[in-house]
Amino acid sequence: MQTHLAEFIRDTPEGREAEAILRKCVHCGFCTATCPTYQLLGDELDGPRGRIYLIKQVLEGATPTARTQLHLDRCLTCRACETTCPSGVQYGRLVDIGREVVSRQVRRGMADALQRRLLRGVLSRPGLAGPAMRAGRMLRPLLPSALADKLPPAAHRGHWPGRGHDRRMLALAGCVQPALAPDINAATARVLDAIGIALEEVPEAGCCGALRFHLDDHDGGRAAARRNIDAWWPHVEQGIEAIVMTASGCGAFVREYGHLLKDDPEYADRAALVAELTRDIAEILAEERKRLSPLLEAVRPPEPEPLAFHLPCSLQHAQGIRGVVEGLLTEAGYELTPVADGHLCCGSAGTYSVTQPELATRLRDNKLAALRAGGAPMIATANIGCLTHLQSGTKTPVRHWIELVAGRLV
Repeated sequence: MQTHLAEFIRDTPEGREAEAILRKCVHCGFCTATCPTYQLLGDELDGPRGRIYLIKQVLEGATPTARTQLHLDRCLTCRACETTCPSGVQYGRLVDIGREVVSRQVRRGMADALQRRLLRGVLSRPGLAGPAMRAGRMLRPLLPSALADKLPPAAHRGHWPGRGHDRRMLALAGCVQPALAPDINAATARVLDAIGIALEEVPEAGCCGALRFHLDDHDGGRAAARRNIDAWWPHVEQGIEAIVMTASGCGAFVREYGHLLKDDPEYADRAALVAELTRDIAEILAEERKRLSPLLEAVRPPEPEPLAFHLPCSLQHAQGIRGVVEGLLTEAGYELTPVADGHLCCGSAGTYSVTQPELATRLRDNKLAALRAGGAPMIATANIGCLTHLQSGTKTPVRHWIELVAGRLV
């Protein structure tokens, strides 16, 4: 694709990156076949190819409108298009650049701006997110159903092993996961403890930054990245093996720290190392199969239990991790039922289910229909956002897969 970027962005780092990405696009349209919003709306501008054209026009000097912003807002950033693209177009990075440029030129309506400000201000701060969740549960009967459905019953954190091991890893607690599903990281700690690895959280680390970054606050997202790097760095210097992610959405973003801070002379090298150390728990356990498999074999039930598994976009498309969790669940004694269109997003996508509720609900209901088709009595997934979004539309229990593995071992 030929480009003629406008002077305001031509010689900036963002401009150079955008131009390199745009020049890879050959207009083939393969991406539209796997784009969830294009499948729902049938509008070229609500698919990757159309959004690429919109971004190109803005970067070449065209004045964006509220309609331009709407088409970009409707993008889930699921990155299924990247998995499909034969030319390796890094669409996720391009849409981040496009959204930032558009947000500087298009003033949001008061309600939209206030909603985004509240989401950034509350959900990205664990100290506020927890009390807000508790207050929401108390007021649940008074809340609109769309909001009340996002508040699962209070859950408790299980045992976190205190035994010391020579091998050490860190875990990111994150912003909303401790309030919504506090046993996910504890379950991870129990599984790792069983194979001789100590897991710990660093209290000074908080939100990964994705929430702010994807709600028009790129500077806030980078500030969160710097804060987490500072919190983790003493442990990195002491030789921790990995920074373990149990929320694949957070993992996808932390793996981008090196790119986000590449132009920051103070943080660039440390950010790159933190990104390199970041691993999804599925990757860790797959590498530790020699230790884990005998433990699972000893407790595996005589008959496999049916289970529907939703593979989050942030795991399969953003991080390229496919088939790993499925293999671990099979080894733990689960029989995974077929799920049609497993590449499509469930509609959670961070705060998308709040900012685009109609589209998110349609995507959720489609995903739940596919997951329930196999008749499994339980659904598993690998991301807290997907978990709560799916659970809001069904009475079928939705769990994080690591909790199921931990349940086998205890």
